[in-house]
Amino acid sequence: MDNQREVREFLTSRRAKITPKQAGLPAGTRRRVPGLRRSEVAALADVSVEYYAKLERGSLAGVSPAVLEAVARALQLDDAERAHLVHLAQAADGSDALARPRRRTTRQWKAHRSLQWTLDAITAGPAFVRNGRMDLLAANALARAFYADVYADPHNQANLARFNFLDPASRRFYPDWEQAADVAVAILRTEAGRNPHDKDLHDLVGELSTRSDAFRTRWGAHDVRHHGTGTKRYHHHAIGDLTLAYEGLEMAAEPGLTLTIYAAEPGSPSEEGLRLLASWAATQEAAASHHRATG
Repeated sequence: MDNQREVREFLTSRRAKITPKQAGLPAGTRRRVPGLRRSEVAALADVSVEYYAKLERGSLAGVSPAVLEAVARALQLDDAERAHLVHLAQAADGSDALARPRRRTTRQWKAHRSLQWTLDAITAGPAFVRNGRMDLLAANALARAFYADVYADPHNQANLARFNFLDPASRRFYPDWEQAADVAVAILRTEAGRNPHDKDLHDLVGELSTRSDAFRTRWGAHDVRHHGTGTKRYHHHAIGDLTLAYEGLEMAAEPGLTLTIYAAEPGSPSEEGLRLLASWAATQEAAASHHRATG
């Protein structure tokens, strides 16, 4: 990723989202855009207009933490946006080298036995490991059944973002498709700030930008977010509607990877749906085993 361009577009987009009223400033007259002017951000951050203009042109190398915090405060960045700004600054001066996740590709990385044992021990809900590019790297039986549509088309390459934007089946699987699309792009944008030297990520973003207008528009918005917990709605082609809570856990032993576990509210129709999903998955596996034995 072009760090200077990333910095420039991120800061510009955040400045455009803050109105003078939100910043506690008078709106004034002859204002051509609804967002803040550079001079207003500079005043709020207590830096010179020239210095802030330099930052917004993409020159974050060597910027002190105090200045980054002042800019974040002036632009009213949330926690995810603040972390993104710090990652961009670290990438600008090379101080992210040690913190950067070890380079790995989907083809090279394989779950060690104990991790797969752990995933397989989770039997009440889908559990899987993904990277920041949204590649599905390891999964338990319920996750493989849950994401059957993703795995069904080899063109998806077991990648949730590719499925989201390039596979028509995603429109059925995600009843709240627009929200799912926003989340997918925010995860990729966050990863781009955290790991800007990932060629596989760069290639994926290029592919999606070329093939999907919906992705390209969202990518240009520079939105980022932390995606650790919440509730989502799904529609599985064999089971029907499911409302599931999720928890995403960063893996200390595998920097850059996330373990995600889905669960249904006890006693809810979705809990029964997950039991049906487990039964369906077992039937599918039995049929596949029979085919392999007789084929």
